[in-house]
Amino acid sequence: MKKIRLSPLVSAIILTGFSSTAFAQLGTNLSVDLRSLALGNAVTADPPGISAVHFNPAALTKIQGLQTDVQGILANFDIQREFSVPAGYNVFGYSDDPMVCNDGPEISSDICTDFKGTVQGNVEYASLYVPILKKMVDLGEGMPLAAPTAGIAYNPPGSKATFATAIYAPLIAGFGAENGNPGNYMGQQVALERVTYLSPTMAYQVSDELSIGGGIGMSYQAIGLKTDLRFPNELIGMLRMIDEVVCTPFKENSDIITDILLLGMCNTEEGMNPFGRFGQMQIAMEQFLSPSYNLGVLWEPTEDFSFGMVYQSAAKMRLKGKYHIDNSKAPQELIKGLMSSPTGQILAAILGFPSSVPASESGLVSMDFEYPQHFQAGIKYKIMPDLQVNFDVGWTDYQAWDKFRFEFDRSVSALKIAKLLSENISDTSLALPLKFTSPWNFGIGLEYSATDRLKLRAGYEPRTSAIPDNRRNTMIPINGAQLFGLGIGYRFDADTDLDLSLGFLRSKDNIPANSSCLSNCTGVNNILLNPYAGLNVKTDTKVTILGLNYRTRW
Repeated sequence: MKKIRLSPLVSAIILTGFSSTAFAQLGTNLSVDLRSLALGNAVTADPPGISAVHFNPAALTKIQGLQTDVQGILANFDIQREFSVPAGYNVFGYSDDPMVCNDGPEISSDICTDFKGTVQGNVEYASLYVPILKKMVDLGEGMPLAAPTAGIAYNPPGSKATFATAIYAPLIAGFGAENGNPGNYMGQQVALERVTYLSPTMAYQVSDELSIGGGIGMSYQAIGLKTDLRFPNELIGMLRMIDEVVCTPFKENSDIITDILLLGMCNTEEGMNPFGRFGQMQIAMEQFLSPSYNLGVLWEPTEDFSFGMVYQSAAKMRLKGKYHIDNSKAPQELIKGLMSSPTGQILAAILGFPSSVPASESGLVSMDFEYPQHFQAGIKYKIMPDLQVNFDVGWTDYQAWDKFRFEFDRSVSALKIAKLLSENISDTSLALPLKFTSPWNFGIGLEYSATDRLKLRAGYEPRTSAIPDNRRNTMIPINGAQLFGLGIGYRFDADTDLDLSLGFLRSKDNIPANSSCLSNCTGVNNILLNPYAGLNVKTDTKVTILGLNYRTRW
């Protein structure tokens, strides 16, 4: 009993926190610069024009005079999610889950007689959070996300200093699906954005071989989520058994004796079901000014070799926003039934349960969020006069996401109950342990000068997951990922360059039943977030990026 109302609000908040972390790893550096994308982001020793503001500010000293960069980037997210039934699937003896079972109402058995096989819950369109509207907007089926960027840099004649600023998106991703999609229980709509709108940066040429640089980034951060909720939990399965077996003789014949003995649980119009929809949650948080800084060093002892390092600081934020939850009828009826019995009321008072569950709840929520610090170092080496190889290694401090703490502007009934179960919960706050790791990754890029005007590029960047195996899920289906890049660069004249790049990122995952407690754990302690408890889950994510960059010197 004391776990029932923990579900909708707490689980949706967990989804929000997890979506931010998983998206950050999946989408980092996919929408910053096209030449870098084509080279597997291995550009610390060979940064691309004004985008050096992000990749290594020291390289801005390579710019002469006034230069502008304009680029347009399109990204398409193809996310496929599959659910299937393993042998022995059931929740407290029930297996008639309509998501995976074909049995209709004419079949009275609690055990499914005809499973569907593999069930698809694929993403159907891209979504974007719009700050002015304060809500997520669907872009329509087949429509990609767009990320236009621009920058300007100036090196005064005879000066060793170069100044620059750029507008770019270190992270932008989002997706959605129509009502009824099986994947909606871990995000019907999800959006995460980090847009740097001002980045004043300066680089200084210390000597012919050494340059240093630094800059401040001013960014906008937003997280948006809309999700359906369900809880295939053993305790809820037991409540279904009580409603359908124990309570059946007393549904129309209850009296004070049965009310006292059965705590009023038989006085409900709709019983609990582990496969039923418990409600829907919407939450959005943002911060308009999130400052950070970048520091870089570039050493070029020869024309054939260079070495670069960059440090991108963490960005600590206080995200603020609103939440709204619609509760389904079953949990409302459960508390209403308890309140109809003297013994039910006593039990609710002892446990601190709310006296009622409203049809909807809303309020303000905030959280401390840290965009993690990052370090990267790399080399550029010309192995032949026309062939250059870049190699980078990098580290991102995802371990900083050990725990997220959400704070509410008022006492929340769900948290009043949940605090009985965990020391991480109070009436107005919730702490979410994540236990992420901080892996090292590498990238490699090749650039071939086919002619004085034409350059051909290719790159590869494998991304090791920071998400532990027992935290994998379908919110962002990622365990490990591989990024492939191709591109061409063409110089029209001494002052004009054009880059065309194509990037492809893929991540496949297999989450067997009962292997991840943010997806499909079974048992009595899976109440928080396991909407696919007991099911096998497979994911296949493909992200395709296409873009064009135009650089001009004045």
